[in-house]
Amino acid sequence: MSTSLKRSETVCCGVTRARSEPVPAHVDGDITRPNSVLGKAQLLLEAFGSGTHQLRLTELSRRSGIPKASTHRLAQELVQWGLLERQGDSYQLGMQLFSLGQRVPASAMLRAVARPLLTDLFARTRATLHLAVLDGSHVLFLEKVAGAANIHTHSHIGGRLPASCTATGKVLLALHRGGPEAVQRLARTGLPSLTTRSVATTEKLGQQLAAVADRGYALEHGEVLSGHSSLAVPVTGADGTVHAAVSATATTARMQTGSLLPELWSAAAGIARRLDHATLPLHNDTDQ
Repeated sequence: MSTSLKRSETVCCGVTRARSEPVPAHVDGDITRPNSVLGKAQLLLEAFGSGTHQLRLTELSRRSGIPKASTHRLAQELVQWGLLERQGDSYQLGMQLFSLGQRVPASAMLRAVARPLLTDLFARTRATLHLAVLDGSHVLFLEKVAGAANIHTHSHIGGRLPASCTATGKVLLALHRGGPEAVQRLARTGLPSLTTRSVATTEKLGQQLAAVADRGYALEHGEVLSGHSSLAVPVTGADGTVHAAVSATATTARMQTGSLLPELWSAAAGIARRLDHATLPLHNDTDQ
């Protein structure tokens, strides 16, 4: 079972204590459960959490919260549409989802302009590199560049991780226009925990985000993966809009903030310039 850990808090003698409860990987805060056929189909697709590639019918039903008979019927329809595929007695996400994902204008453009710069940056730093955007109270990874020796199983393209734990997430929570709303949601639902070092309270998270807003970058040690650290900076357009975040991940022993930070700033600035150029409105002489 692939789960994240939800932090709920109890107060005893004036002391706030956090305890961890497993919650399904696809659950995000206080989002209302859909009850339509389309909504149930969405729940089935979202049951494939980060790192979960195949699910049997019983597990797919349990994760989605949809009765087994309905799960079977909807899954068969999704297979017909190419959104799911059958592998023996299990289901996996279909190639049609990948094809549709490539057509999303914002993510496709971000990936297109960012990948060459991230590839060059990897050649210079040998750190694992991520491009991520804010997705509710999570980060969604649009791109990842890593070598065979430093591919980390905690992240993959199209995967999501709690924003409160990740360096990219802390940058986006602090600087993205959607950050305050995501922080409010986390305050209501509790902070997910990936390791014993993950930030455990909204008060501590608020202190971290204030520091990120002040210095313009985020650094986390072991909050996502024990023994590893990540450094992240925003991708900020000419108009001040924060589009995404770029991060470098390495073992904590190899993390050299002083040398990595200028490299990340340079790559993020290059991505922002290319993105601004790619999204410039077309001018028609007849409109002048």
